[in-house]
Amino acid sequence: MDASITPAQLAAMIDHTCLKPDAAPGAIEKLCDEAVQWHFGCVMVNPCEVANCATRLAGTGVKVGTVIGFPLGQCTFAAMRSEAIDALENGAEELDFVINVRRVRRLAAEGAGALSDSELASLPYVDAHRAMLSGVLARKKAVTKIIIETCYLADEEKVVACRLAKAAGFDFVKTSTGFGPAGATVQDVALMRRTVGPDMGVKAAGGIRDLATALALVNAGANRLGCSAGVKIVAALAG
Repeated sequence: MDASITPAQLAAMIDHTCLKPDAAPGAIEKLCDEAVQWHFGCVMVNPCEVANCATRLAGTGVKVGTVIGFPLGQCTFAAMRSEAIDALENGAEELDFVINVRRVRRLAAEGAGALSDSELASLPYVDAHRAMLSGVLARKKAVTKIIIETCYLADEEKVVACRLAKAAGFDFVKTSTGFGPAGATVQDVALMRRTVGPDMGVKAAGGIRDLATALALVNAGANRLGCSAGVKIVAALAG
């Protein structure tokens, strides 16, 4: 997609985000009101805020998303499954899981990058993700994303993480939690898009604070943006 994207198209791609542990009183309510005003596709909040947002956004067309295993991804699959089911029951429609970076690095070191797609898809770690997703989505359908936290991975490890995510059945791969030492880059988004192909989603998140950055990430292959500066970004495009 080129820079001729309209403000409405860009707004629909934005997950309007507030995940800060020290967000000001009223920040979540303001987030929801802005999402309705600017027609953002989704709000992204911590699990404890899902029910409040679902009530506030009912009937508006704005979805509620939350994070699972956040921000480290180093909980058990059973814990992730339980957290995700709870979020769905509270009204979440999109779930952003965090991958276990240490496991990805270990698999890459063991040669997972050299495996064929079918061989990689049969790895126990992929099976565990697939089973966890199946258990969650049996309760309620949702958009699923997996955060691979690119700032901690070498390029070959990023490729392994993306291939694992695709084999496990996630809808999107996502660059970052926003809590690591770096966020989304054009280079990482382009690499992720090349790896997963045209049909899987790529979400860029972390450090997206202005229109130029947002458009560069979209042009590199992102079809979803996670950011807290969505109002500023879309307003700049609208002129």
